[in-house]
Amino acid sequence: MFPELFKLGPITVYTYGVLLAAAYLLGLKLAMMRAKTRGLDPNRALDLGIAIIVSALIGAKLLLVIVEFDHYRQNPAEIFSILRAGGVFYGGLIAAVAVAFWYMRRHRMPLWTTCDVFAPGIALGHAVGRLGCLAAGCCYGRPTTVPWAITFTNPAAATNVGTPLNTPLHPTQLYDAGAELLIMILLLVTERRGRPFAGRTFWLYMLLYAISRFVVEIYRGDNRGTMAGMSTSQFVSLLVVPTAIVMLLRLRRATGAR
Repeated sequence: MFPELFKLGPITVYTYGVLLAAAYLLGLKLAMMRAKTRGLDPNRALDLGIAIIVSALIGAKLLLVIVEFDHYRQNPAEIFSILRAGGVFYGGLIAAVAVAFWYMRRHRMPLWTTCDVFAPGIALGHAVGRLGCLAAGCCYGRPTTVPWAITFTNPAAATNVGTPLNTPLHPTQLYDAGAELLIMILLLVTERRGRPFAGRTFWLYMLLYAISRFVVEIYRGDNRGTMAGMSTSQFVSLLVVPTAIVMLLRLRRATGAR
C-alpha cells in the first residue's frame, strides 16, 4: 500500500491522514444534509459535528494508549506513532457519544432525533477511514491463504505500525469498510419503513456495528489489547449489543410504535 502519500521538503503527508480528513468531511456533510430535512439547524449540526470529530480523535488515541499501556511504558518514544495509526474506534465512538450528549443537552437539541441524523454519517466516515488504515497498513489481519489475501511490502508500514511484510493477510480493513457501507445503506433504506421512532436509526447502527466488529476482530492480527480473554473491541461489542437491543425496545415502547 502507500502509507506516505507524498513529501513536501521535510514534511511527510500520510495517506491515512488525508483519508481520515475526507472521512470526517463526508460524514459531516451527510449529517448536515439530513439535519436540514429534519428541521434541525445545519449550522448547529456542523458545530456538533466538529465537537464529535475532535473528541473522536482524542478518544481513539487515548484508548489505544490504554490498551497498549505496557508497550508504550516500555517504549515511550513510540508514543508518537499513534499520530500515524488509526487508534481504537470504540474509544473514539465512546468519547464522541459522551461529548455529543453533553452538547445536545446544553443547546437543547432533540437527543434521539439528532443521534439518528448523525448515525449514517458515522458509518460512511468509518468506511472511508478504514481505507486509510489499509493504506497505512494498520489494523491488519491474520496470516491467511484465502484468495483475497493482501500482502504489504512497503517498509514504511512496518516501521510506522509494525505491519508484517511479504505475508498474505486477511484484509480486515476492507472487511470493516464493507460492513460499514452495508450498515449505512441498510439504515438509509429502512429508517422510513414500518413505524419509525426517534432513536431507532442510531441504536440500530450501534447494534449492527457491534455485531460486525465482533466478527471482524476474529480475523485481526495486530496487537490491540485483551479483556476477559478477548480483544478490547470484542469485549465492548458484547456490552453494546444488549444495550442497543434494550434501548430499541424501550424507545419503541415509549413512542407506542408497533
